[in-house]
Amino acid sequence: MTDLFVPLQSLKQGDWFKLICGASFQHLPAVRSLTLAYTLAGADCIDVAADPAVIAAAQSGLQAAKSLAKDAQKRGFDYKGNLPFLMVSLNDGEDPHFRKAEFNPHECPTDCPKPCERICPAQAIVFDSIKKDFSGVVSEKCYGCGRCIPVCPYGIIYTASYVTTPGAIAPLVMSTGVDAVEIHTQVGRLAEFERLWQAISPWADKLKLLAISCPDGEGMIDYLRALYDRIAPLKGALIWQTDGRPMSGDIGDGTTIAAVKLGQKVLAAKLPGYVQLAGGTNKYTVAKLKAMELLNDFRLPILDFRLEEANPQSKIRLEKFVTEGNPPDNFSQNPKSKISGVAYGSYARVLLSPILEQLENKEVSNTIMKATVRLEEDEILLWQAVELAHSLVSQIKSQQER
Repeated sequence: MTDLFVPLQSLKQGDWFKLICGASFQHLPAVRSLTLAYTLAGADCIDVAADPAVIAAAQSGLQAAKSLAKDAQKRGFDYKGNLPFLMVSLNDGEDPHFRKAEFNPHECPTDCPKPCERICPAQAIVFDSIKKDFSGVVSEKCYGCGRCIPVCPYGIIYTASYVTTPGAIAPLVMSTGVDAVEIHTQVGRLAEFERLWQAISPWADKLKLLAISCPDGEGMIDYLRALYDRIAPLKGALIWQTDGRPMSGDIGDGTTIAAVKLGQKVLAAKLPGYVQLAGGTNKYTVAKLKAMELLNDFRLPILDFRLEEANPQSKIRLEKFVTEGNPPDNFSQNPKSKISGVAYGSYARVLLSPILEQLENKEVSNTIMKATVRLEEDEILLWQAVELAHSLVSQIKSQQER
């Protein structure tokens, strides 16, 4: 089987796993480490910010993972060296995923209990009262969850948002070797979506996958149908990402309910493409889907040989099978009648945060030597991180074990 069809087969089978590093998360060491650990754990897609430096960090993590494939197998991880898709996120307007928290630390009263620092899941808010090196929001770590805003006793925290500039970002992103693009949109922004799509469309045929992320709202299904009319026909696969409760998966088990509910709504519309959950997903999500019988149990033995070995007619059928969801005659189950995969963002990142924090502390201790410690350079931390990542990835992957 070619590398091209490994992630798409997972999508088809219903055991697709996507890691969301964060559309505005730009902490390069963490992006690289998260990419490395979740790739070795079996992730199908790594979603990162549309920033050349972030993309390069993720690509570095992917290559490091590939070089460690044999070590992973010796340790019992079923990773064979294939690379997950590298995806970048773009937005066509105001969106909570594309913002940063900001405040002036000099406006903070000295007796403030600093609840913002405690509640930040990214540890992006710091107060250095001893060395006076830095206080405030570490911009590259902030991914815009907004939890710090309502807890500030003095109301001085705000957010700065940004919108993708289509003409500038699209050619830059498309030239860096990404496999997939995700567009964040909202009901009522058809004109804005069209402008962004027009900038992307010259490169659309090179994409293996397009994902559209949209929160719920009145007229959502009609809006999604209108989007499909604008982008069809697509050469690659299409995912509808149902953003139930953005950036909340690490809060508690209840957050996954919104993601599942929205997924059901989009499934019922029977839109062309696959449905994948996001927004509030966590360790309870797969169990919830299984209990509700919403996960595919759809295996693809027909793809267990190399595509190049198929005759031309079979090759055409297989390509349609994977990208368009048209199964061969001997497959009766409709792979798009259920959820095809799950994307994990804040929960997946917080799960590995103790490891990343230890790694960062090692980097700090080496500042005199200007040394940056990469995750694979600490064998203990590396495989601890992979084990943690695998504990999440395996939840959806285990349903396909024979």
